[in-house]
Amino acid sequence: MDTKEPGTAGAAPRPHTGRRRNEAARRAILDAALELLADADGAPVSVETIARAAGVGKQTLYRWWPSKGAVLLDALADRAAQDVPAPDTGTLRGDLRALAVATFETSQRSPAAPALRTLVREAARDPHLAELMRTFTESRRAAVRAVLERGRERGELAGDRDVDLLVDQFYGFFWYRFLLGHAPLDAATAERLADSLLS
Repeated sequence: MDTKEPGTAGAAPRPHTGRRRNEAARRAILDAALELLADADGAPVSVETIARAAGVGKQTLYRWWPSKGAVLLDALADRAAQDVPAPDTGTLRGDLRALAVATFETSQRSPAAPALRTLVREAARDPHLAELMRTFTESRRAAVRAVLERGRERGELAGDRDVDLLVDQFYGFFWYRFLLGHAPLDAATAERLADSLLS
């Protein structure tokens, strides 16, 4: 047992042991948060309900995340990273098509689709959630920007093309159809969008 005084080099790891995440518990929490958000139908999701569904104490959530909103956004970001991996097909058109198809198809599946809709509604009423939502959307924008910048480096995208405008067009199209539901977000539409952005 370490008997060194606090503040010495040997004692440094101790404050972090309570924050070290058990991967099984972390996965249970993120999965529970996403499922609850998907089933909430506009009702608030609490730390208590997430903890109960994950089979952990709520103090565990507060050790690892600063707020309920942070748990929910981490759950969405984690699912996005699993379902929409960074593509590398070797061409800009292939990468953009793959990213669009994965984004559109994931947005139609449960629990991601209803969870995202619930979070958008909650963010309209909760400034903290709204800020976290901006963080999440910026991470998704960064994925599209990285694909476009890589294409520019390979000479597949003209140097005078406005990358941020292309990202806006990509996600503007997505959010418009996702939130209004007036037209499909399917693979064929995703590929047409990618081709249109590069034309």
